[in-house]
Amino acid sequence: MFVFVEKDCDFLNHLNTSFVCFGNLYVVYVITISELFSLLETFIDILETFWPLSRILLNKILEDRISDCFVAQLVWERLGYQPEKNSAALWIAGPNTPTDWKIVFPKQPEIISQRKASVYLTRSIPKKYKQALKEKMNFKGYRIEELFPRRTRRATAVNWLLAFAQSQDEHLPELGPLPKLLLPPIAPARGHPGDPEIE
Repeated sequence: MFVFVEKDCDFLNHLNTSFVCFGNLYVVYVITISELFSLLETFIDILETFWPLSRILLNKILEDRISDCFVAQLVWERLGYQPEKNSAALWIAGPNTPTDWKIVFPKQPEIISQRKASVYLTRSIPKKYKQALKEKMNFKGYRIEELFPRRTRRATAVNWLLAFAQSQDEHLPELGPLPKLLLPPIAPARGHPGDPEIE
């Protein structure tokens, strides 16, 4: 059985199978079906990365153009939470989830809809990154009439994401992929259709 893979693909470095090069393609010879599955699993593992952060993405969160669910997932995946195989709505702590988070929140922390999780997220931001939202995004806060717990919790999530990126020495590009953008919710205190109820 032959599998064609683009040349210079990083995951070839992880293979033990034989391969030969033809122009811009490698032809990988897989002896057994189990080796083929192993090859595919390696490829999938390498592709599993976080949704990339960008300035435009974070601005759209602050503008309330992205659902609370998506914002929460940006945080969950960076905390090591993983979707349950039988339920896309349930995320559970994984091997890379920090121990303190895993103990307090064995399931996904609802960082926007629940005060307890939002407070925990706020306290987890290192002191040197507490002003990241203001310094990196020039965010001046919301007007009085825009101040709802939900909005401030979303801003906290953006600050945490910025802090995480800085702690990992990640560059924050201007542009990047975006989920489907929504209109700002009619009832901003409650959120977008499908978002968890605010407590």
